[in-house]
Amino acid sequence: MPAEMNPHDYCQAKAAASGSSFYYSFRFLAPERRRAIVAFYAFCREVDDIADECHDSNLARTKLAWWHDEIARLYAGNPGHPVTLALAEAIAPYHLPQDAFEQIIDGMEMDLSQPVRYPDFKALRLYCHRVAGVVGEVAASIFGISDRATLKYANKLGLAFQLTNIIRDVGEDARRGRIYLPEDELAQFGVHPSDLLQARMSDNFRRLMEFQTRRALQTYDEAFALLPADDRKAQRPGLIMAAIYRALLDEIRADGFQVLDRRTSLTPIRKLWLAWRTWIKA
Repeated sequence: MPAEMNPHDYCQAKAAASGSSFYYSFRFLAPERRRAIVAFYAFCREVDDIADECHDSNLARTKLAWWHDEIARLYAGNPGHPVTLALAEAIAPYHLPQDAFEQIIDGMEMDLSQPVRYPDFKALRLYCHRVAGVVGEVAASIFGISDRATLKYANKLGLAFQLTNIIRDVGEDARRGRIYLPEDELAQFGVHPSDLLQARMSDNFRRLMEFQTRRALQTYDEAFALLPADDRKAQRPGLIMAAIYRALLDEIRADGFQVLDRRTSLTPIRKLWLAWRTWIKA
């Protein structure tokens, strides 16, 4: 970290550099909550980048083990990394549990197995819970909750986001040796893992992806049904993300699920418009 850059500047730069849709949902928050969620998002980027960009699995495990230790230092009151220094201000005000950070790191470690495969949706759900459901719970706590039931909504919404990511990134993930589509569902629709690895488009693949899309959309609906009315305004950042991600699913579906050799995305101006419209309506 450059000498002139404080921990919050570091986290801001990390979040902005990702180009993620999540960043659009933070813009409308009060400054203290925005600082907290950006620090948390920067943590997620740090550990996710290790899993994605470190090609030596042993080195990646060593780096993730360091983060386990750094989270322990954070909760012991002795953080050393710019991200944990920024997070230190958020732990007590937003009641962020240490176990949540540990589970997120554990989820990233699941990506280090080669090849990454899941026999069925039940097995995939554990991964999604760690890398997305728990993330949703922490984010919801930072946004503000008055009803503990909101955490169930946030976990379910995180699952919906991860299912959307899996659909969008099928081809890219396959090239990294990761196939998140459950093996029993691949077999059910007559799609072989090699079809994904070699980007072979087929009607069977489109039917498989339609099945995945319907499940993702159902999961969004189930999440919304769990959100207590009293917390709806506080949880607008999550609703913004849902609007952006559901629009992304619509684009992927309208494009005939061309996700094996390309990555569908929304323009920044469309994301900003969706964010503004959702904030006003919520």
